[in-house]
Amino acid sequence: MYVDIHTHTKSETKYPAIRNLTFSEAETFFSSGLNGTVSVGIHPWHADDFSEKAIFNLEKWLADKRLLAIGECGLDKNSKVSIEKQLFVFNKHIELSEQVQKPLIIHCVGCFNELFELKRTLNPQQPWIIHGFRGKPELAKQALKNGCALSFGEHFNLESVRVTPVNKLFAETDESNLPIKEIYVLIAIAKKCSPTLLSAGRELYQQIQVFE
Repeated sequence: MYVDIHTHTKSETKYPAIRNLTFSEAETFFSSGLNGTVSVGIHPWHADDFSEKAIFNLEKWLADKRLLAIGECGLDKNSKVSIEKQLFVFNKHIELSEQVQKPLIIHCVGCFNELFELKRTLNPQQPWIIHGFRGKPELAKQALKNGCALSFGEHFNLESVRVTPVNKLFAETDESNLPIKEIYVLIAIAKKCSPTLLSAGRELYQQIQVFE
């Protein structure tokens, strides 16, 4: 099973995928009988869109068994929104993640010190998965040391993949057109292992569904 932990496209394959929805997409999805598993959150680029109504809607949707993860959410130095506002909104997502026991899909650009400080201070029990990780192995080691997991897409740093234990290693398509199975194969080649050993996504996916 090649689980796509984060994608922005509708999966047309036989493999499970967690599709990231905007709030407007989520309104349509959760009012329908559509099948699929999704995540919803406020991206740091859009942290100014935060409102109590948005959180109310997210809390409501979290009762739906199709919503498996919260995000993508996080911190981005390139966002036009102030870091203070981003931190406030991100903390709201962290609180919800802990309350409902669902993992966080994290977008982080240039704010890893802040992210790791939050992780150390809050000591959350739910998985924090940094999606689309392309950083160098030194940063990967820091993230792992601070208890984060890493998700790799079509483009990744070879050495960062190699230093990431398989139980902390996820795969995603994000916005890529490359099939998730091929991304698993590329990662497995980098790890010099069989794709079947890359089981973190499968195990988390099954665990969340059992919990539901």
